[in-house]
Amino acid sequence: MSQTLIAQIAKSLNIRESILLKVIGLFEDGATIPFIARYRKEVTGGLDEVEIAAIEKNWRQFQELIKRKEFILETIADQGQLSPDLRKQIENCWDSTLLEDLYLPYKKKRKTRGTKARDLGLEPLAKLIFEQRENNLAHICRPFINKDVTDEDTALQGARDIIAEWINENANVRNKLRSLFERNATIQSKVARGKKEEAIKYQDYYEFEQRLDRCPSHRLLAMFRAENEGLLKLNIEPDPERSLQEIERIVCKGRTATADQVFEALKDSYKRLLQPSIETEFRKKAKEIADLEAIEVFTNNLRQLLLAAPLGEDWVLGVDPGFRSGCKIVVINPQGDLVLNTTIFPHPPQTKKAESASKIQSLVHQYKVKAIAIGNGTAGRESMDFLQEIKFDHQVELFMVNESGASIYSASEIAREEFPDKDLTVRGAVSIGRRLMDPLAELVKLDPKSIGVGQYQHDVQQNLLKDSLTRTVESCVNAVGINLNTASKHLLTYVSGLGPTLAQKIVEHREIEGPFSSRIGLKKVPRLGEKAFEQCAGFLRIRNAKNPLDNTAVHPERYPLVKQMAKDLGTSIEAIIEQKELRKQISLDKYITDEVGLPTLRDILSELDKPGLDPRGAAKSFSFERNIKSIEDLKIGMRIPGLVTNVTNFGAFVDVGVKQDGLVHISQLADVFVKNPAEHVQLNQQVMVRVVEIDLKRNRIQLSMKTEG
Repeated sequence: MSQTLIAQIAKSLNIRESILLKVIGLFEDGATIPFIARYRKEVTGGLDEVEIAAIEKNWRQFQELIKRKEFILETIADQGQLSPDLRKQIENCWDSTLLEDLYLPYKKKRKTRGTKARDLGLEPLAKLIFEQRENNLAHICRPFINKDVTDEDTALQGARDIIAEWINENANVRNKLRSLFERNATIQSKVARGKKEEAIKYQDYYEFEQRLDRCPSHRLLAMFRAENEGLLKLNIEPDPERSLQEIERIVCKGRTATADQVFEALKDSYKRLLQPSIETEFRKKAKEIADLEAIEVFTNNLRQLLLAAPLGEDWVLGVDPGFRSGCKIVVINPQGDLVLNTTIFPHPPQTKKAESASKIQSLVHQYKVKAIAIGNGTAGRESMDFLQEIKFDHQVELFMVNESGASIYSASEIAREEFPDKDLTVRGAVSIGRRLMDPLAELVKLDPKSIGVGQYQHDVQQNLLKDSLTRTVESCVNAVGINLNTASKHLLTYVSGLGPTLAQKIVEHREIEGPFSSRIGLKKVPRLGEKAFEQCAGFLRIRNAKNPLDNTAVHPERYPLVKQMAKDLGTSIEAIIEQKELRKQISLDKYITDEVGLPTLRDILSELDKPGLDPRGAAKSFSFERNIKSIEDLKIGMRIPGLVTNVTNFGAFVDVGVKQDGLVHISQLADVFVKNPAEHVQLNQQVMVRVVEIDLKRNRIQLSMKTEG
């Protein structure tokens, strides 16, 4: 790779070139982002996953830019127009926009007004006019008038069409206009003709104008969506008069008749070619920035949801609530298997409360159920109230579980494969119960977009969204660590170095040979080679393994190092794990080598402190205000408990136990100024909120987390 390219990437990311080269070398060797971040800290200087992902992204983008430059150079050379100066400009250009400006004059053109004028032989006339020295237009036009160009006006129009394209292709002109857009462009919106009633939800944008660089991402995406729906008309540009004046200084010279023609061509070029072209650039740029911000919101929410505290392996009752069709009940064992399913009808129209309560009591007693997971959809609150009234013979915790996407899972190929003989509602109840036991293990079976924890996820670039969400899932799976002997193939798919094929092979091997007794046993899985083993082994856990390190994040490549530590202390690895005093006697400096530094040694010691500990904590139950069941029960000034269900750039949505989530606007999140809501609230966080506004007509609730007064 060229030194220039390395220097460009290093400069753009503010990372030392030596580290950049090493990280790129790891990528080329097949290493994954989670593996590099966790097990190659000495190489990266402690870069986190976000920084390493940025290196990979920039590395690939610059590679694509190099390929594009090679294509452009070859294309212009084939035309015989590649001068030494132009070659140098292209080779030294590392901005894709400026590169395309350099290429624009040589790009193969579709049939335009300018090309038609050239075909009529008017390019020499355009050159004469563009010199802006002549005053006698009739004189310079006369040689070009013929049967195809019948008069002076036709000749001048054709010449202006050619000049308009030259102005549009002028890199200096485009840079000037681009600079004006950068500093002064505004986005203006108007309601489309005849769409005022239909566009009522966008009424804030009927007559709207704001500096483009100050327009929040959620506002931009809302306006772009309305435009796509044909409800708003948008325009993005700086002041047109000033733009023309600035470009005139570059293009026009003198006060001749030909200079006047050039100015006419300039006005045409600006309106027809330049402004639409640069506006398209800035629309795209603004949309990309807004997309990235929206995707960041989505990925942050998804990460919090995936890393939500699990109940753990225990007997669970899953409830998919319903009114007329009843509540689907499933019993799930500690391994996540469906043991039994049934239906109860505690709600109208059947209202068989006593019979339903008796059935629940019997199941809870028979299977020693420790927790009940209730979906938060239709009849969810009513089902929670019903279950809270039941008396059990042992302690049972009740949890309201976010069921977003459960119906999509129920109809998916994954669900049909798991439960081919069960209907959709039973599968949904199982998913709800499993989400309580281990949110991560269950949610990886869903397309992340269906979980519904973002803003404008259907409006952003879908390939960027998919890549970002997939990377987030991978990050969460590898951060938690996966039980090798119980993980589904869907969960294993996201483990560093595996993927769908190897995940399936691991499950098949487990079914035939039985549970893995050690990480080394992975090497017996067909097609799982040394590289895949290196990448995945540290993220997989084996409970009660002969080697206790198999249940930690210590990588097998460092087992000899831990063994040496134990030997130096005259004890065993088991003893080091069990006795804190022994761990205190380990002098890390003694074990520093060229490959292993203090970051890795500290990670090892940290793992020996807490082998097998789930970093997500433990699930906590939550109860809504018992007397609040509908929006009509709310009163201004009430302080009530709620659960954060979504975090956006403009605030947080909170479930307070009614059918509609309330919004805590960014201005109401705290007593201090809030720039980023994600720094103040998290998904599934239990909060106390105050009701500040109720709009029954629009079914909207405004909440506040600020101190009263």
